Amino acid sequence: MLASSLLAACGKLPGKPRIGLALGGGGAKGLAHVLMLEVFDELALVPHRLSGTSIGAVMGALYASGLGGRAIRDLIDSLTVSGAENWFGSLFSEEITRWFDFIELKLGEGALADSSAFIRFLGETIGRSDFDELKIPLKVVAADFWSREQVMLERGPLLPAIKASTAMPGLFEPVHHAGRLLVDGGLVNPVPYDLLVEECDLVVAVDVLGVRTPESADGPGFFEATFNTFQIMQNSIVQEKLARISPDIYIKPAIENVRVLEFYKADTIYNQATPAADKLRTALRRQAGV
Repeated sequence: MLASSLLAACGKLPGKPRIGLALGGGGAKGLAHVLMLEVFDELALVPHRLSGTSIGAVMGALYASGLGGRAIRDLIDSLTVSGAENWFGSLFSEEITRWFDFIELKLGEGALADSSAFIRFLGETIGRSDFDELKIPLKVVAADFWSREQVMLERGPLLPAIKASTAMPGLFEPVHHAGRLLVDGGLVNPVPYDLLVEECDLVVAVDVLGVRTPESADGPGFFEATFNTFQIMQNSIVQEKLARISPDIYIKPAIENVRVLEFYKADTIYNQATPAADKLRTALRRQAGV
């Protein structure tokens, strides 16, 4: 466990510990973060610091802006039932997966989709444009395409940082930001709990990579092969990190057979993640003294 190293690094404060919450990447499976945020709200615990990669950066920005877990769930529910004809709303429809099943592959400028509409939607929803405007400090992880290094963003414009953190190669275009060409942070740090160690007394990591089982004897199609290959790599990174240094509380919801873009499976994801939320609640009550 990381508790002893955390206490040595930043000192135990009287009363409630300073909690760091790391929200990992995993596409649609990141909707499981909603349940974990609801647990924090239920226990009246406000994280001292947040970090996020990819969908974790999105959820982290929503939460850090002042939206509670319940409000984020309501937002997702509204998109699920609205039938809105916009980019973000389409993610909550089964039509998005049918589109990928039948699309003729034309990569063009190195990507299949433009996330600009989603980023605008996110900006309108959170009402914040700069890291300094957030109510909870947030660290967003991206990867430098050319140097292959982790880039941690915590100051300046917020929305370009999130766009970069979610720029999954082949799906979304790389993002030019802060003098770099940036792509999805999951390529370098899928669950960025290590970024919180020096500033927090208690570190909570939520890993939403989930698991996949064989669907047919024919093997995966192009998109399944591509996206799941990313997650094989991401899982390896997380396991190496855990062998080196572990968070105080490590939560990995047992989300099974949900593909990266299957946001319309929100209810399934919530159901599968409920036991993990119960585990988090118990662990926080014990370790945070609530």
